Amino acid sequence: MVIAPPPAQTASGVALLQPAHVGYMTLKHRVVLAPLTRMRADKAHVLHPIVKEYYSQQASIPGTFLIAEATLISHQAGGYAHVPGIWSNEQISRWKEITQAIHSKGSFVYLQLWAQGCTAAPRKHIQPELLRRLVDNVEPNFPYDFVSASDIPINPDDPQKPRPLTIDEIKEYYKWYATAAKNAVEGAGFDGVDIHGASGYLVDQFFQDMSNSRMDEYRGSVENRARFGLEVVDAVLKAVGPEKTAIRINIKENLPDGEDNDFIREIWTQEGNSRWLISAGGYSRDIAIQTVEQKGGLVAFGRAFLANANILLVTTSSDSSPTKLHITARPSDPVRAKHSAQ
Repeated sequence: MVIAPPPAQTASGVALLQPAHVGYMTLKHRVVLAPLTRMRADKAHVLHPIVKEYYSQQASIPGTFLIAEATLISHQAGGYAHVPGIWSNEQISRWKEITQAIHSKGSFVYLQLWAQGCTAAPRKHIQPELLRRLVDNVEPNFPYDFVSASDIPINPDDPQKPRPLTIDEIKEYYKWYATAAKNAVEGAGFDGVDIHGASGYLVDQFFQDMSNSRMDEYRGSVENRARFGLEVVDAVLKAVGPEKTAIRINIKENLPDGEDNDFIREIWTQEGNSRWLISAGGYSRDIAIQTVEQKGGLVAFGRAFLANANILLVTTSSDSSPTKLHITARPSDPVRAKHSAQ
């Protein structure tokens, strides 16, 4: 998701812990739950009832912003088993129970919209242990083709190649994204949606030159390779509005000394807009505090958010003097305990 107005200047000096107005949401702090794949859905891609307890726990501090796990926009866009969807009435109803539980805690939640492309296909020429795990996660007897931007598999040695999407099928994906966004916001009560455009999934498969060898307007220049993702964004914007739309993207990793990813912040904040960026990936408490102080935005945590009963949420005094940082305990996670052996 992509940045904020200038960093907050506060008496306590902890901008990470200050309120933020993001879209229609008023957050009490700038610590976000990153989307985390749980695989707790049934064969029809309907979440199990216990998932409501899981999300309710993460929302227990009022004013917290959660991004729910990646969720299939349609059955055709999937291939993984036991991941949630947002196309059927049963799926929407279960998600609505979850959003109501989150809102009852005074917190907020976006749904991440997911199309898997060729990542869902089991790969053959890889380590046996990894292959067994992948096959376990693939939906048995999946009735649709595994598709992608082109016929390039995830593993170049794999003879099982995805089928390139046709232009008509690409346009159908736009409709599925728009419908999924409406189902999430209008049907299930989400505060907004986050388009998954990273991690090698379908939007990213179009964007990356290593997975896109098409011979049409979706291939070649950066503008052409970004066309699919941008048109997905346009479809979602028309469905639910810009205040409720976000997109997740990959940026450079393992940068050489002296380089950084701040260019995306400069691009995102140009022309005096007030868009927000959520950065994620390997943050410690101290680095998160420093990043928001110096650069603004919000910071998402995944494993650290779930695993720690003392995740970084801090109280400050109401007067003008700085205060010590007091860790606020979150409840333990019986949901994790119940599933730890599975």
